[in-house]
Amino acid sequence: MNDAVSSANPVLQIRPLGNFWVTMDPFLFCAYHDDAYPAGNGRMGPAASLDGRDIGQDFSRKDGWSMYHGSSVPGFPPHPHRGFETVTIVRRGLIDHADSLGATARFGRGDVQWLTAGSGVVHSEMFPLLDEAAPNPLELFQIWLNLPAKSKMADPHFTMLWSGDIPRLTSRDVRGRVTQVAVVAGTLQDLDGTGEPNNLNPLSPPPDSWAAQAGSDVAIWTLQMQPGATWTLPAAAGQDTRRNLYFFKGESIFLNRDSVNAHAAIELRASDAVEITNTGADVAEFLLLQGRPIAEPVVQHGPFVMNTPAEIAQTLDEYRRTQFGGWPFASEAPVHGSDSARFARHPGGRFEQPPEIEAKYAD
Repeated sequence: MNDAVSSANPVLQIRPLGNFWVTMDPFLFCAYHDDAYPAGNGRMGPAASLDGRDIGQDFSRKDGWSMYHGSSVPGFPPHPHRGFETVTIVRRGLIDHADSLGATARFGRGDVQWLTAGSGVVHSEMFPLLDEAAPNPLELFQIWLNLPAKSKMADPHFTMLWSGDIPRLTSRDVRGRVTQVAVVAGTLQDLDGTGEPNNLNPLSPPPDSWAAQAGSDVAIWTLQMQPGATWTLPAAAGQDTRRNLYFFKGESIFLNRDSVNAHAAIELRASDAVEITNTGADVAEFLLLQGRPIAEPVVQHGPFVMNTPAEIAQTLDEYRRTQFGGWPFASEAPVHGSDSARFARHPGGRFEQPPEIEAKYAD
């Protein structure tokens, strides 16, 4: 065993994964979507019958996929948020984003969108099915990260983290088995073969995020381990940090002295390093969420998260009166055409594309 691993068992609790994953302060919620959408119908919806689905409220996973709140294109038409952030990691497929700030985006294939709702934003997240000749799989996490009281009424902020810019670690164990880690938030300190620290620093989070605050120790990482691979998850920096490791793909793993043979949310003592071994025959995959708790009251009413019931009442009144600025698009569920190129158009009009696309046009 690696000398960095504590002799005490760092595994505090193991819980089975449900539809919505249990999180801990400073996180509020984590949803995992893995939809086996069929070929598209030429209108960015599924080339399949929608009979038997509760259109507008379809979470059935009938035939391996759902329409969610979409009626012709799957996804989530305009809905409001206030008081927290959404971090959306798209592993496969594409999302078409639009919001009341006037921003639009098509992102996916490893990209991350980080949206600070702050004082209030309305956004839509639609899942365009562009391929008319083959299936359109979609896989994503949406993570809700709370905002502290001082930032709950901050100006909304839209950030894109393109896949090609996200730092990634490739680590080989003594037998040459590979672990890959994508670092969405939080510095990862890994010991290379010489025993020297090898830090991967993430892209900058939005300015009012809890993740941007000194000492928050927020980390959002995804891990992928080859069969038989061993890797040591380093200890967190903060003394009060809390950490969950979600084992969501693969057959079985071993954590120090615990064998885990089913997909699970695993609470770890963050101050300890933990050695992970993929003991199954398939690739094992994980999501890690950690952070120092905000430790403030949380009062939630659907898509609004504040500190007191009075603030929730005020939010409901403001949304009824203002719709957080209204919806600036003609469509109630905007999608962005048949071109699969990813892009983002920010509030105010600034346009950007992933680095590999920009480099192609720069040549």
